[in-house]
Amino acid sequence: MTKRQLAGTAAILLALSAPALAQDDTQPGKRPTVSRDAPPSSNATVNLINLLVKQGTLSEEQATALIKQADDEAYVARQATRDATTKAEGAEKAAATATDAVSPAGTKRVTYVPEIVKKQLRDEIRAEVMAKAEKENWASPGKYPEWAQRIRFYGDIRARYEGDHFPSGSGPLENFNAINTGSPFNEDPSLNPYFPPFYNTTQDRNRFRFRARLGADVDLFDGFSAGLRIATGDSSSPVSTNQTFGGNGGNFSKYALWLDRAFVKYQPVQDFVGTVGRFDNPFWSPTDLVWYKDIGFDGFAIQAKHEVAEGFTPFFVGGAFPVFNTDLNAGINSVTIAGPTFAPSRDKWLFGAQGGLGAKLDSETNLTLAFAYYDFINVKGKLSSECFVTSAVDTCDTDLLRPSFAQKGNTYMKLRNIPFTPGSTTLFQFYGLASDFRPVVASGQLDFAQFNPVHIILDAEYIWNTAFDRAAVAAVVVGPNNTAPSSTPNVFGPYNGGNQGWLARLTVGNKEVKHLWDWNAHVGYKYLESDAMVDAFVDSDFGLGGTNLKGYFIGGNVGLGENIWGSVRWMSANNIAGLPYKVDIVQLDLNARF
Repeated sequence: MTKRQLAGTAAILLALSAPALAQDDTQPGKRPTVSRDAPPSSNATVNLINLLVKQGTLSEEQATALIKQADDEAYVARQATRDATTKAEGAEKAAATATDAVSPAGTKRVTYVPEIVKKQLRDEIRAEVMAKAEKENWASPGKYPEWAQRIRFYGDIRARYEGDHFPSGSGPLENFNAINTGSPFNEDPSLNPYFPPFYNTTQDRNRFRFRARLGADVDLFDGFSAGLRIATGDSSSPVSTNQTFGGNGGNFSKYALWLDRAFVKYQPVQDFVGTVGRFDNPFWSPTDLVWYKDIGFDGFAIQAKHEVAEGFTPFFVGGAFPVFNTDLNAGINSVTIAGPTFAPSRDKWLFGAQGGLGAKLDSETNLTLAFAYYDFINVKGKLSSECFVTSAVDTCDTDLLRPSFAQKGNTYMKLRNIPFTPGSTTLFQFYGLASDFRPVVASGQLDFAQFNPVHIILDAEYIWNTAFDRAAVAAVVVGPNNTAPSSTPNVFGPYNGGNQGWLARLTVGNKEVKHLWDWNAHVGYKYLESDAMVDAFVDSDFGLGGTNLKGYFIGGNVGLGENIWGSVRWMSANNIAGLPYKVDIVQLDLNARF
């Protein structure tokens, strides 16, 4: 007999002998002793539990908890029996009194209450006592109150070693994000002898990082629920919650926590969900080609599905998401006789819709297909009206169109139309995205479970930015990132970026790694051109984040215990367009989930 079967047998015997375990009412709270060295007891159940404890099948704490539960149930049962007896005796007396009133003098009466009536009384009173015990929480003192039982806490912690290795001849890449989130760059070489900021692609780097997240889901009422989650992170980046050890000033400084999720969900039926707030990606995305796996969406989304035939379930997802909201005091463009003139609002939005189908081809084969369309509003840069800039704090009327967060890969253009007058004007410049983005995405997954629990899974995804205009982008491109190399110093060749991408991946093993020695391994190839997708929202690990990357990746996971697993991953990425850029990355992770 296995340990699990022995434990189940003990639990059954405990339940059956619960009344016998608490017969001694003269010593309240006294329970049979459970111990590895306990002497034999007259109670067979206690003897069995002691044997299980001695053999290591049950711990002393588990055995004590089982006997405590039996005590509680025995108390409730005895209380119900006593109350039933009292009510039965009262009913008998009332019946006798009524009978005496109408019976002739000298009549002999024998009291009899049918057993079925007694049983009914016992059941009713037991139900009343149990309801009162549950409500007042005295039958099970360790149990949480009702409102607390509707809250489910969860979280995870990950420790990571990461090695970033740059082969010779890599880079350089201009860091437009550093300019757009800081001070504008002065392009006048007579006043600024320095280059713009570049990514360091010449020095290998080793770093230790961690990620910690803690969340709670709360059931409310009538289909409503809510959720919150906090997470670590070097910054408020939408795609990474990694915190580098020694960052944030070093010297064992404390690290920041960010509000990572906050939403209200309405699910009146199983197949429909409406969510508002900040929540997980509502669109089905089997890979990281388009959306990073941990990205959060702000806004509103609906998700619906319906099984139209056995094994065939169409689904739909749609939503509206504010990407950037203009501050009420957006900035002063100029001062006139009538007063200050403010820059126009430049709110940015994402609208998305996805339709798909989940099909169970047979008992061991599942296919999922989906097509999505996304429309980004106001993310493309626009040249300002004529703007005279004399210092780094001056503003122009399209400054708000610069990305508030970016990784690397997208093509950029100048935002400020500054008429250059030597000696009286400085060329402080911000930069915006050179292309519009309205991508169409096709996604698919084929899952073979013939060797269950081992699965063979094929994932594929393709993206095409339908708003891309190569001639228009080539006319405004700035910087070396997506232009062909040139033999002339400080002169860049023609624009050679693109608007498409695809990813294919093969995974073998357990679908989820939860238990000891669960495992899976994967291998794949990724190709994502410069302007196929807004680089702020794609994978932050492959190629150290962004678009304009191609290359291989391979990795695996193995369970080290219940909800503890180790991971290893290797990625090799190269630039598709522009100057050479290459990076090889190895990641070793220890993960824990609770």
